[in-house]
Amino acid sequence: MSETTGAVVSKSAAAIDRAKAAGRKALIAYLPAGFPDKQASIDAAIAVARNGADIIEIGIPYSDPVMDGSVIQAATTAALANGFHVSDVFDIVAAITAETDAAVMVMTYWNPVMRMGVDEFSRRLAEAGGAGLITPDLIPDEAAEWFAASDKYGLDRVFLVAPSSTPERVAMTVEATRGFVYAVSIMGVTGARTSVSSAAEAVVAAAHNAGAERACVGLGVSRPEHVREIAAYADGVIVGTALVAALRDGGVPAVGALAKELSTGFDAPAAGAAL
Repeated sequence: MSETTGAVVSKSAAAIDRAKAAGRKALIAYLPAGFPDKQASIDAAIAVARNGADIIEIGIPYSDPVMDGSVIQAATTAALANGFHVSDVFDIVAAITAETDAAVMVMTYWNPVMRMGVDEFSRRLAEAGGAGLITPDLIPDEAAEWFAASDKYGLDRVFLVAPSSTPERVAMTVEATRGFVYAVSIMGVTGARTSVSSAAEAVVAAAHNAGAERACVGLGVSRPEHVREIAAYADGVIVGTALVAALRDGGVPAVGALAKELSTGFDAPAAGAAL
């Protein structure tokens, strides 16, 4: 896995590398598209980008979110109830990329992409300035159409590795990925926790050992000390539930403030951290 695959330059890899050049790891912020409404989701993403986020993940609300915890499920349910349509995500991505330098990824279950058409979805995402897709329920074995479209339109493709992944599966995933490998730190659904799974470091090590240049940790990050802990071994830290809860409870100002607070986790690296 490299920043360039053929002629494609990875926007998310470039964002991670810029953070590294500045002496820190990347902060990756997840927010659901259309929550609490379309414009507020745009404003929230711009706020986190201006307060330290290097990469923004915009999640497409889905009616059967098998990986999402209660906070994100409630947010996506609200977005759907407010009339969110999958095509709205392209407007949201375009509005964020127009106002920030952050790489903007879309995180989605695969069914909405298939329903629109993989080529059509990819073309519209690229036209909106999007960096690529994070696909939690798509495995490389079944991604031939996505490989073709992502190469055609110059998009990153981020797959997940987990504590349960075999060495063979990790190697296949690293080979298929462009941008960064998403290391799942906890088996189960998303949610802010008081401590980060000890399995996370092992998952990142497995990805690095398989040749991943960039592995980022998600699931369970909610505090600056979590950021500091993960920054000791990962290339980026993914925060979702805590930001969604801040947006729910305090609106755009609160989500921007939390991003700024979380980014302070990079200010005091854990002992022995390799920056």
